[in-house]
Amino acid sequence: MLMAPMSSLHSARRTCTTLSKSPPHRHVRCRASGSSSGSSFDSGMDAASVMKPFRNKAAIKVIAGLMNFDQADVLDIANAARLGGATCVDIAADHELVTRVRETLTAHGKQEVAICVSGVDPVNLAAAMELADMGEIGNYDWFYASDPEFQMDAETVLHIAHGVKSRCPSKPLSVTVPHTLPLDAQVDLAFALQKDGLADIIQTEGAVVSRPQRSGVVGLIEKATPTLAAVHSISRGVNIPVMAASGISDVTAPLALAAGASGVGIGTFISKQNSTVGRIAAVRTVKETMAVSFANQHGASQTTQYY
Repeated sequence: MLMAPMSSLHSARRTCTTLSKSPPHRHVRCRASGSSSGSSFDSGMDAASVMKPFRNKAAIKVIAGLMNFDQADVLDIANAARLGGATCVDIAADHELVTRVRETLTAHGKQEVAICVSGVDPVNLAAAMELADMGEIGNYDWFYASDPEFQMDAETVLHIAHGVKSRCPSKPLSVTVPHTLPLDAQVDLAFALQKDGLADIIQTEGAVVSRPQRSGVVGLIEKATPTLAAVHSISRGVNIPVMAASGISDVTAPLALAAGASGVGIGTFISKQNSTVGRIAAVRTVKETMAVSFANQHGASQTTQYY
């Protein structure tokens, strides 16, 4: 098992202080995929290929976990994402994990699942993005669970995004808008990220605060309500893709599309399965329900163009 890096982001106050006062340890710039540098990582997906599923409102990101450094588990999740038909797998920002996941995704031919790395430290995230296909500022659930007082404010999110984009401008960057912000402030932050060219995708969250009162289908809808509300509001305030994540399942993925999402992120729904076969089936179920929903709403041939 790989060792998890230490993080100084335990609260919004300490986060702002740490990030604003700590100079970058080293300057990192991404090489665009397909460059002539001879790197073994140049076989990754280009930005257009990564963004294509969002234009088709068919993006499915399987989330392994920001702090999941269990290599066997992450590789199993990546393999399930590939076999289930996901378009992206989101892993911790660790070089060895990226290398191993790339090997898993290309072992049977051309890579068709993008590798996304998640983090909140701009230097470490940009360095990992150099080897991956895209990056994600967010997946804050681990921080919420480890520190009940943790909050990520808009200023900090913008600061991190500036740091990542300045170091790695050539690869798509997704930014999670914290659910701890009021809904109107979430929309304002998403708009600022778009206006400043700091985000290519906006991701929502909120399941951590939902308290479903019932089980079954009703409970699944209750759990996803905060992120669906954020998708509805944010997607009407920006013209870049919005991804619904946190509490999303096969039941609520179609609701996310109806609310304005261009894709979904699924984490617990996949990781809670007790076998690889179960994980594959879960991804396929989400994919099938999204395809049916999209066809019913828009017609099979219609796509949403952002660029």
